[in-house]
Amino acid sequence: GSDESAALICAPDTSTLKGVRDQAILSVALGCGLRRGEIAALTLEHLQVRDSKWLIADLIGKHRRMRTVPIPDWVKLSVDCWLTRSGIASGRVFRSITKAGTMNGQSMTAQAVYEVIRTYGYRTGVSISPHDLRRTFAKLAYAGGAPVEQIQYALGHASLTTTEVYLGLRQDLAKAPGDCIHLKLPFAECA
Repeated sequence: GSDESAALICAPDTSTLKGVRDQAILSVALGCGLRRGEIAALTLEHLQVRDSKWLIADLIGKHRRMRTVPIPDWVKLSVDCWLTRSGIASGRVFRSITKAGTMNGQSMTAQAVYEVIRTYGYRTGVSISPHDLRRTFAKLAYAGGAPVEQIQYALGHASLTTTEVYLGLRQDLAKAPGDCIHLKLPFAECA
């Protein structure tokens, strides 16, 4: 739920460079629904403004499908904090950090993103994986009123059925969509 998600994002020690990076990774995972490989491959060039909205543009996902994912303001703030503290101005957004707390290299692996998420899940008492955060993104967005189709686009699902499975949606026969259509029609009574 939202309380557990907030606790997870607040778990890293943001007085350290690693903590700021890890909080940004968790924010992108929960706020944008990206896969771990997509988080690892994210570049500054992906971060763009369109129609006055920050987004991750032209992200290549599973099955080489391209999509654009809007970035919530709170995620953008977390990423900006990381970019400012790290001094990154081009290339990959997320980089490896040594045990001494210094940035090391020009990227990080999908496995390293996995370890970041698992570590903070463990610290907050929840056994989670990056894919669990994709499902949580979908559920929190849906609970907040986001249309299923927009969640589908953000996740990069080719099929709406896959998104519905993430959300745990099932057909509700008691509240059928057609029953919500109220037309005044001049039907005659049948004898």
